Amino acid sequence: MKSVRVFLTGEPGVGKTTIIHKVVQELQSRGIMVGGMTSGEIRMGGSRVGFQVEDISTHEVGELAKLGQTFPGAPRVGRYGVNLADVERVGVAAIRRALKVANVVIVDEIGPMELKSSQFVLAMEDALASTKNLLGTLHRRTIHPLTNAIRTNSDYQVIEVTPVNRNRIEPQVTSLFVC
Repeated sequence: MKSVRVFLTGEPGVGKTTIIHKVVQELQSRGIMVGGMTSGEIRMGGSRVGFQVEDISTHEVGELAKLGQTFPGAPRVGRYGVNLADVERVGVAAIRRALKVANVVIVDEIGPMELKSSQFVLAMEDALASTKNLLGTLHRRTIHPLTNAIRTNSDYQVIEVTPVNRNRIEPQVTSLFVC
């Protein structure tokens, strides 16, 4: 049986990560082993001050990026300093663990911050080369050899999430991973 490869894309804040969380919950409730990483905003006083990365299996959380922060040797994406150490310690480790033990590998998100890590790129290349089922989110405007390869591979399904369809996407995506 062919591996399922699905990537959600769309404008920031449209609900891609929310869909990922719902799919993960539904798959887990059906006894399907899910692993990998999710990302989300860090908010203080109603304002976004950064992003975090979380391992779905262990619930370990790391700081993906922080507003105005400079981590040792850190690249910047816009106003954010990217914490490569946590991307690799939490995110890359989660992807690698999922490749060993999960039925479905989750990668939320493949975006400009994560792609600053060569270890993240290698982990994603390994995930795409594996026979594991994969569900990810793809940053809408990121131009990188990895995102270009995903967008142009006819074996991968890229779904545009919009305010109109976002409430209908989760059952559709879940059904792709349930035998």
